[in-house]
Amino acid sequence: MNKIRTMEEMPLSRFHIKMFTYSSGSAFLDGYIIGIIGVALSVIKTQFDMSLTIMGLLGTATLVGMFFGGLIGGYLTDIIGRKKMFLIDMLVMLAVSVLQFFAHDPIQLVILRIILGIAVGADYPIAGALMAEFSPKKNRGSLLGGINSLWYVGYASSFLVGYFMLSIGDTSWRWMLASSAVPVFLLLIARLNMPESPRWLASKGREKEANAIIQKIFGDNVVMSAEPVAKVKTTFLDIFRNGNGKWTLFVSVFWSLQLIPTFGIGTYIPEILAQFGFANGKMEILGSAALNILYLAGLIPFLFLVEKWGRRPTIIWPFFISSISLIILGATSGLKMSFVFVFILFVIYGIFNNAMGMHEWIYPNELFPTHIRGTAVGFSTAITRAASATSTFLFPTIMANYGLANTLYICGGLFFIGFLFTLFMAPETKNMSLTEASSIKKGATHGTESPVIRKAAN
Repeated sequence: MNKIRTMEEMPLSRFHIKMFTYSSGSAFLDGYIIGIIGVALSVIKTQFDMSLTIMGLLGTATLVGMFFGGLIGGYLTDIIGRKKMFLIDMLVMLAVSVLQFFAHDPIQLVILRIILGIAVGADYPIAGALMAEFSPKKNRGSLLGGINSLWYVGYASSFLVGYFMLSIGDTSWRWMLASSAVPVFLLLIARLNMPESPRWLASKGREKEANAIIQKIFGDNVVMSAEPVAKVKTTFLDIFRNGNGKWTLFVSVFWSLQLIPTFGIGTYIPEILAQFGFANGKMEILGSAALNILYLAGLIPFLFLVEKWGRRPTIIWPFFISSISLIILGATSGLKMSFVFVFILFVIYGIFNNAMGMHEWIYPNELFPTHIRGTAVGFSTAITRAASATSTFLFPTIMANYGLANTLYICGGLFFIGFLFTLFMAPETKNMSLTEASSIKKGATHGTESPVIRKAAN
């Protein structure tokens, strides 16, 4: 007789890799859509007479949209299901990507980019919830953290695509912005074959459907969980009640502190490199792409370390090291430093920044129960995108008025605050089931004991 096992005890398989592909497409599109506007702006500003305000709006419109997309999409994915929202989201993204090609003025582009951001923001809570709810617990941190790596793939790809499209000429920005339709279409086709989350089905009282999906994928001797999954009504305010408010605060704050400098620097990295004295036609665009490829490569060891060392050390120390890197860059920005020196410091900043960034997918999807997982992730996405939209909008003005050095000092200071915040607030969820992680003691941050574990021990 075969031993009964849970989904979270199953070994990593081709199915999990397939689900990772479906989910990581969200991060890829986020990186690509946000990155391509940075290259397109270099052409758009030659076609239209735009103020700094309009340029800032174009750079931040997607992030503004993500605020509303996170709030709406996260709640809806807990109400109507992961798969259905995934497909609706892709259809909206596909239509708007194409419509950008036909925009006649910057205001039209701002509106379209906001709508596009709504779709991207809605995709975040869906992707993370699906990956978390299908992942083996021994690999969940790596799989969720790995999703973040695809953001850098998308971001780097956008600079490469933009670089080669510059040769098209004055209309190249139209092709750049519309190019996101290609990966969106491919991901839409792929997602047609994905299953619904059994955990979500069970939380809505649809256990028969949940068990049918589990048995089809893993076999007859596999069940969803060792702990019962109760039917629970999704209520938005539950992310602030029953001890969840602490984790909503924790996720929203550390995520914002990570993203505010990241989006500001990332959106304007070609101009930053130019101010360091490395303006050479298109070379700063290629340099931006190269940096993001190295950021991605540097994340790979952390996908192993997050399972070996745990969540806490792989978020706390990256905040600290990224902070120091930016402060040194600020201190040397007025000097004629070699390209290698500046490039290495940016690589160090980016690698450790990427390491803390992977926790944006891990913590939110582990710390909240199934019936509000999407809602909590969506709310956190909204808060963090509002913060990063503000920083991206203000970044060129701050850099113009206060100089590159002070701008980098501010960014480094925010990372240092993040270091102190996570040092005192970050919990450890390594090797926990989702039920254990979402039941972790509301007053604990450093330990790994949960009520479920204590009950079993007694």
